[in-house]
Amino acid sequence: MTVASAKPKRMTMPGIREHARNLGITPGKMKKAELIHSIQIAEFCTPCYGRSNGECPWGDCAWRSDCFKTNA
Repeated sequence: MTVASAKPKRMTMPGIREHARNLGITPGKMKKAELIHSIQIAEFCTPCYGRSNGECPWGDCAWRSDCFKTNA
């Protein structure tokens, strides 16, 4: 059973790096926003993380909760 009010778990940098490696991206010393942009591109999404200015049409984005707190 799924709880609709449950908040998505915030992904940590090790988790982001692992996700990137699974997509064939070598994280190296990329900063968080740069790495997430690379992941978004690899997943055929707009590389918009941290660039939304508080407005975003992508309600189901995996990065949404963190995105509004970031200025990339």
